[in-house]
Amino acid sequence: MFKFFWLPFLLVGCASVGLYQSQLLEEYGQATMTERRIDANLSQAQYYRDEVQPIIDQRCVVCHGCYDAPCQLKMSSPQGMMRGASKELVYNGTRILASEPSRLDIDAHNSDQWREKGFFPVINEQTQSSHVNLKNSLLFQAIQQKQNHPLPDQVILDPSFSLGLDRPQVCPTPKEYQAFVETNPLWGMPYALPGLNQKEFNTIEKWIAKGAIMSKPIPVTQAIQQQVEQWEAFLNQESNKHKLASRYIYEHIYLANLYFDETPLFEGKAPSITPEYYFKLVRSTTPPGLPIIPLKTRRPYDKPEVDDFYYRLMRNTASIVAKTHMPYRLNTQRMQWIEELFITPDYSVATLPSYEPEVASNPFIAFKDLPVGSRYRFMLEEAQFIIQGFIKGPVCRGQVALNVIDDHFWVAFVDPELQKSNALSDFLSEQSDNLRLPGEDESNSGIATNWLKYSLLHAEFLKAKNIAIKEKLLTKAKLDTQLVWQGDYKNPNAALTIFRHFDSSTVVQGWVGQAPKTTWLISYPLLERIHYLLVAEFDVYGNIGHQLMTRLYMDFLRMEGEANFLALLPEKERQKLTNYWYRDASDSVKKHLYQAEHASLSEPDITYQTSTPQAELYSLLNQHLSKSMNKKHLFNDKNHAAFKKINTVKGKAANLMPEVSLLFDEHHNQVYTLIRNSGHSNLTGLLYEEENRLPEEDYMTIVPGIIGAYPSAYYQVRLNQSSEGFTNSVYNLKTEQDYKRLLDVYGVRRTHPDFWAFSDKVHTWFKQDDPLNAGLLDYNRLENR
Repeated sequence: MFKFFWLPFLLVGCASVGLYQSQLLEEYGQATMTERRIDANLSQAQYYRDEVQPIIDQRCVVCHGCYDAPCQLKMSSPQGMMRGASKELVYNGTRILASEPSRLDIDAHNSDQWREKGFFPVINEQTQSSHVNLKNSLLFQAIQQKQNHPLPDQVILDPSFSLGLDRPQVCPTPKEYQAFVETNPLWGMPYALPGLNQKEFNTIEKWIAKGAIMSKPIPVTQAIQQQVEQWEAFLNQESNKHKLASRYIYEHIYLANLYFDETPLFEGKAPSITPEYYFKLVRSTTPPGLPIIPLKTRRPYDKPEVDDFYYRLMRNTASIVAKTHMPYRLNTQRMQWIEELFITPDYSVATLPSYEPEVASNPFIAFKDLPVGSRYRFMLEEAQFIIQGFIKGPVCRGQVALNVIDDHFWVAFVDPELQKSNALSDFLSEQSDNLRLPGEDESNSGIATNWLKYSLLHAEFLKAKNIAIKEKLLTKAKLDTQLVWQGDYKNPNAALTIFRHFDSSTVVQGWVGQAPKTTWLISYPLLERIHYLLVAEFDVYGNIGHQLMTRLYMDFLRMEGEANFLALLPEKERQKLTNYWYRDASDSVKKHLYQAEHASLSEPDITYQTSTPQAELYSLLNQHLSKSMNKKHLFNDKNHAAFKKINTVKGKAANLMPEVSLLFDEHHNQVYTLIRNSGHSNLTGLLYEEENRLPEEDYMTIVPGIIGAYPSAYYQVRLNQSSEGFTNSVYNLKTEQDYKRLLDVYGVRRTHPDFWAFSDKVHTWFKQDDPLNAGLLDYNRLENR
């Protein structure tokens, strides 16, 4: 709702930033109303939960729910609204120096502390009266502005509305707001969307007038509290073995929304009931039993500022948004499984690893004492969750971060029985220097010299790995489909699909869509490095060097995953596909690929029967993985046949479609996701992706269910409309005017008077279809076509 715009500004030094922060405190004074949350059992708290919060969720959080919330106004929790807004960009790929973090519940804890960090209030913090509360509420002024100046009567908004993720943004303070209204009268909230209806507006007005009182969290049940205490006790045991295991667990699941449910794990079963309470695993300066005080480190492996800290489960009471929601189940089976992985095996930890960057940023050094097979199993059994870390974590937003991966590819994993030997553990320890990651340079990093350094290190690792395999030091397995983990015939994490939507992405279980151009076969060393590169060590507040080095290093990991898959194909096919995947790549990239191919393995132990080995291998692997394959997003010809033709749309027609769009079919009460997969000659260009674009190779994938958190467009086929008519309209697209006609008939544009009713219908369907993973969608990428 409160979608302000950022004005570009230059870094003018810490002194000027500090002066601005001092001016904020002087301008607004010390807050007299610092805590607006009241006990959950009070009537005003109940009113907020029942009447106010649903409006804020459904009309505001859909734009203001994450790091990329305009003006950092995060409205998914009371803490975010009390923090207020800021003129400081979080996602800023051009800053020379790392910026100071501004994480809720970590970097500041009350209004005055946030004012000192440059945030300004959006609700009145001074003398409380109905008149003053409304007058001094930036939130109310923005909503009222839309009521006074509704959207113009236009199907497509005129260019005066600045749209798109990288639009210039303006964040007026309360004292600047009147001038903002006079200059931009139509920019009220929700921005470039229909306003609240009268009932919703009256509810928000009444709430703000009475002081914008919010609810404290509803206390957890005694049964849940007991489980919290059990897990905190388990994670804080004193032995070195327990401490190292807990550190490993924390550094891999700290982004999770933890919940308690006794439904069995690793079988693809949904929880018995939708979770009511979620928790975050944090490092706290306080032990179990005392209020949690999270450590303020940038990364999960950064050195703590205190000698003693404790792993704690902190309530996550924010509204669930799809783009960051990563549920992870805790139960008795999970605790026993962790015991079997890390505690029961016979090994010792003589000395705990340090938190110095050169150690902590390299998991092959920090966790060398943990059994390598246990480390792999810990990630593998929840592989979708681990991969989601770089899709739903802070790295998730931005083309520079994600243009390293194809728009559509499948993922499989090396069998863990081949990744648990002492020989592999020794090999990784010996290669730890070649496996160094850019995180050792922390948040202020250089670029040019580092790429060459890591290129040489990665080449040396691949050379050593292939020599070790040839000499049978790591595994005695044949090069055939038995290399690939079958998910123990029940775990749907064995086969994943990743879709990239330009500057966001999605991972789902199962091999979804048409046979893709590339596939990754991921081993333990590769999975671990993906996690540490893109999740644990990625700092959204880091400088341009840090963020670009992350992207550059990911080039090597992508190539490695592809090479593992190619090893199952004949040598001639490997060369053919590599040349195809890396058309027009730079000489340095070709040299790196040549070195990897030169050191690669011999012919696979698969006898191919056709002239299309890649397609044949896909067929063999689909059969190999069939018992564990999740089929949720596969087509059922009975109900979905009318739309299946969309999977044949290619070239110009596909290019005219948005990155991700959702279709509601009223005939079957079914939502589909339409995904445009963009073609590229290669993915090695750092900042010039358009030069590598091949629009003629674009193609569409339509799947049942909701995939992606950022819809670019909405469509619906009404009961009086034909499903085949929609399909044919997409299939026959040739011009932008054709797409406009498609929207005229089937579209629910951002200007549609029923937009919010349709949005509510989609979200209701999402919760019913996938209650565990459903969350509020994000409208920052909605198109205006």
